Amino acid sequence: MEQPASGAESAGAADDAVEALDRPLPEGVRRRVVALVSDAFGGLTVTELPAQLRQYARFTPTRRAKFAGNAMAAALESDPLFRQRIGERLKEGQPELTDALEAGSPPAAADPVDVAAAAYVLRPAGWVKLVAAAGEEAQRADAERADEESRRELERLREELVRARSQTKSETERLRVELDAARKEAESLQRKLRSAVNEVKRAEAALRRSRAETDTVRSEAAAQVSAAESESRRLKARLGEAEASVEAGRRAAREGRSVEDMRLRLLLDTVLDAASGLRRELALPPSSMRPADSVDAVEPGRMSPKDIAARALSETDPALLDQLLALPQAHLIVDGYNVTKTGYPQLPLEKQRLRLLGGLSMLAAQTGAEMTCVFDGAELAAPVLLAPPRGVRVLFSKPGVTADELIRQLARAEPPGRPVVVVSTDREVADGVAKAGARPVASVLLLKRLSRV
Repeated sequence: MEQPASGAESAGAADDAVEALDRPLPEGVRRRVVALVSDAFGGLTVTELPAQLRQYARFTPTRRAKFAGNAMAAALESDPLFRQRIGERLKEGQPELTDALEAGSPPAAADPVDVAAAAYVLRPAGWVKLVAAAGEEAQRADAERADEESRRELERLREELVRARSQTKSETERLRVELDAARKEAESLQRKLRSAVNEVKRAEAALRRSRAETDTVRSEAAAQVSAAESESRRLKARLGEAEASVEAGRRAAREGRSVEDMRLRLLLDTVLDAASGLRRELALPPSSMRPADSVDAVEPGRMSPKDIAARALSETDPALLDQLLALPQAHLIVDGYNVTKTGYPQLPLEKQRLRLLGGLSMLAAQTGAEMTCVFDGAELAAPVLLAPPRGVRVLFSKPGVTADELIRQLARAEPPGRPVVVVSTDREVADGVAKAGARPVASVLLLKRLSRV
């Protein structure tokens, strides 16, 4: 069964090699070819279809022609076996036309486009001439249709031109009538305008008279206001005399209030005695503090905690930190990353924080001092989920604020006189907190102290 097909395919390929179109297939012939393929498509099995057309096997002929037209035309041109199968279906559907084409004498009454489409599918001898003739015929038909449409369009435009001229003439007459009416209306409006101008002139004259009358009234009102002001000054003088009389009466009344003053003095003595009894009841000692005692300064013969701590110990001795933290109400502020990157920079940031905070927690438990550890928030890619250890306050700087600035703010927030120790090797931080009254120490000092915890 396959050998005849191969022979037919070889023959079709040989014929195609002999005859081939030298121009694109005319559009009308192409549409008719696609319609023939779409109609014959349903008579083939899926295996008989080219691979690129099998997805359209269940489409209706109309949908196949719409969505698979290009694919069917390409398969028909490139696949001789598919073209042969379509030709067999065409022979079954139009035997007279196909027999005439194979005999070399197409019917004279047949549509040239149908003849060309069938010849393109069957590929008989001279099929290229039939397709070219159909294309020329279709072009002539299109040209004739275009000429006919042009003639009809020309006739329609001529009729529209006649109607437009008639309408223009009638419209011109109507506009002429309206123009005459408008001229008459304009003349009437001009008369009314002249009358209105006269009215305006009369109104302006009346307005000038009104303004003169108003000026007269205003002058009279000014005279009346002047008289009223004189009367007001006279009344104010009499009011001053009355107030003086009232004040004299009040002085006389105050001299007669000695009894009321005595009752008020008695009430005041009662309140003072009650306050004195309350002090005795609460056993309140007399105040020995004076305002000058609240001013922070160094008295003669006394030394500051910094002088005492630095007198016998070096700046790198951990015992110095112990002495500073032993001061009453001491507050230790730690520049976190400055310490960790000095002591163990090879660790990840998270492990650096945990190691430092663990040591500070144990140091807080030993000394009882308040401790605050500050980290730079700019180092964070995301919020840190961290539970601060007991006795240590953990702070991250806000966006746009460095940890150094946050440390200086913490130092400035403390009251003068409280021992505040700031751990950082940053010279700018040390100078800033020193101006605020804090004691800066190096990060190495804290690392040495934590190594003993």
